[in-house]
Amino acid sequence: LAVPFFILAGNLMNVTGITHRLVKFASLLTGWMAGGLAQVSVVLSFMMGGISGSAVADASMEARLLGPSMIKKGYSKANTAAVLAFGSVITATIPPSIGLILFGFVNEVSIGRLFLAGVLPGIFLTIVLMITSWIVARKNGYTPDLPELPKAKDLTASFFESIWALAFPVILIVGFRFGIFTATEAGAFLVFYALGVGLFIYRELDFARLKEAIFGSISDLGMVMLLIIMAAVLGYAMTIERAPQQITEFVTTLTENKTAILILVVGVLVVSGMFLEGAANILLVTPIVMPVLVNAGYDPVHMGILIVTLINFGGLTPPVGVIMFTVCGILDVKTGSYTKASIPFFIAMVLFFILMAAVPSLTLLLPNTLM
Repeated sequence: LAVPFFILAGNLMNVTGITHRLVKFASLLTGWMAGGLAQVSVVLSFMMGGISGSAVADASMEARLLGPSMIKKGYSKANTAAVLAFGSVITATIPPSIGLILFGFVNEVSIGRLFLAGVLPGIFLTIVLMITSWIVARKNGYTPDLPELPKAKDLTASFFESIWALAFPVILIVGFRFGIFTATEAGAFLVFYALGVGLFIYRELDFARLKEAIFGSISDLGMVMLLIIMAAVLGYAMTIERAPQQITEFVTTLTENKTAILILVVGVLVVSGMFLEGAANILLVTPIVMPVLVNAGYDPVHMGILIVTLINFGGLTPPVGVIMFTVCGILDVKTGSYTKASIPFFIAMVLFFILMAAVPSLTLLLPNTLM
């Protein structure tokens, strides 16, 4: 039940005028840097993570919202597609990530701890992608979007305009930390929160927009719930056949080295991410690989953040990455051009994954300190 509530809450927030306020705030924060609109897109993905909860949804929205403006400003179509696609992966780590909810549900890991664990990696990934965007912008001569640094009063005013969206993930974390609500109760609360923002604060939610949000949620849920049903059937069959135990035994016969086991699992996840949509991957593949990792001594919360981010990374890669095709389809970019433009971002992401795997405290600091 947490999934439909979070999807409906996200769709409600998207039709209440929150998105264009976040774009304005992101533009003031980073538009003065080299490659201004590219920086805006990365920061917007960080802020939208608390609303959309889905990397594909974020990539699709930003490709329509920022893509045409970036191309008009002189960005190549391929570079535009690469920045927007890679920025969307941040959404996988920021509460309320749908991927983390599904991972927690199917692998019996605390969703509250997963939400807390995703915050620091999300911030760090945002910084990594901003630095990469700056390097690419300097190399290609992309100019800032704003002529000068914004005035403090403009920045403050824009921050307070966007505060209701920015508070979204904070409310979740506080609620989980103090045991105010479970994941399902949090989703229900956020639906009413989104309705309140749309009706009484921004006053932009009318019947037509409410209808749009509800029908969009029904469409999203049709896909997600079908995947959950199929995953439940597969999980039942796997349990009867003792598949997780047999796979664990097989991997440990290959190697007992902890690092080698992680590298093997990462390889499987990246390859499966190239062919399967993120939610399907989480529901179908993670129950197979998680027992192997837990048996090797890895923390399930640490692995949850790493795995969900890796699976979304797989969606950025040929031959059939879902995020890649979403952005390239909207912006009319050939996958070969996109892949070439993505090389700096691929390198940055690989370095990020190595750091995240090697330093568990990056993910476990907040859940271990606060819960």
